[in-house]
Amino acid sequence: MIENPLVPQVAEIKDVVPETEDGDVKTFVVELENDSFEYRPGQCAMLSVLGEGECMISISSNYAAGAPLEFSVQRVGRVTAALHELEPGHRVGVRGPYGNSFPLDDWKGKNLLFIGGGIGLAPLRPVINRCLDRRDDFSEMQLIYGARTPGNLCFKRELYDNWSENPDLDVFLTVDEGDEDWDGAVALVPHYLEELAPASEDTVAITCGPPIMIRFTIEALQRLGFADADIVTTLELKMQCGVGKCGRCNIGSKYVCVDGPVFTNEQLKSVPQEY
Repeated sequence: MIENPLVPQVAEIKDVVPETEDGDVKTFVVELENDSFEYRPGQCAMLSVLGEGECMISISSNYAAGAPLEFSVQRVGRVTAALHELEPGHRVGVRGPYGNSFPLDDWKGKNLLFIGGGIGLAPLRPVINRCLDRRDDFSEMQLIYGARTPGNLCFKRELYDNWSENPDLDVFLTVDEGDEDWDGAVALVPHYLEELAPASEDTVAITCGPPIMIRFTIEALQRLGFADADIVTTLELKMQCGVGKCGRCNIGSKYVCVDGPVFTNEQLKSVPQEY
């Protein structure tokens, strides 16, 4: 058993699933040599490639009994590019999980509004599926999700085959730019959110995506009457060591890797605006 939180476990890649048509997002299904990895929706883990380094990635697993451990990775730098070159049978390092998680018990009896953009659907996927498993704990559930183009929508198998067909989840999709086959909404996520104008009463809004999308989505939610305590987001991009030692994710008195990455907007207003 590995007791040092900075020492990764070894995991074998069992499958690699392309998520976008351009290949920039792939989901890696891994199996740990030590099958001990208990996580909660919203937590992250550090993935490492020998000789290249490591990077913090959201856990995007289905979060169900017996479901495999999955990480959805966008190719944006050296380590993620190296990950994208790996195939089933290769090994990676996994350490974690790190951070807090989405407070599902605090949401009991509430309407849930999930708002995602691009790869930002990855950390939302486990919590959406967990909430569907606990359907009786919540009222109405909605998902607003967008990407740059139809080809950049992630988790299409889930979007179209599972969630869109599920009567317990209303799914609204949008893209920045459509194509000849797209017959859905064409709008930026924050604009589409205001167009749909979901009710704020007894509703918790959970959003994740590119930082600029999160910023304008929070502003849109405030205009729609959502209280800061009912707006939940993540700051996982600032996480580095994962254990509160390197100081890279320090914001005022908070360490994102320990106190986050999940925060309400009310909590974020109490720290310096450095994110």
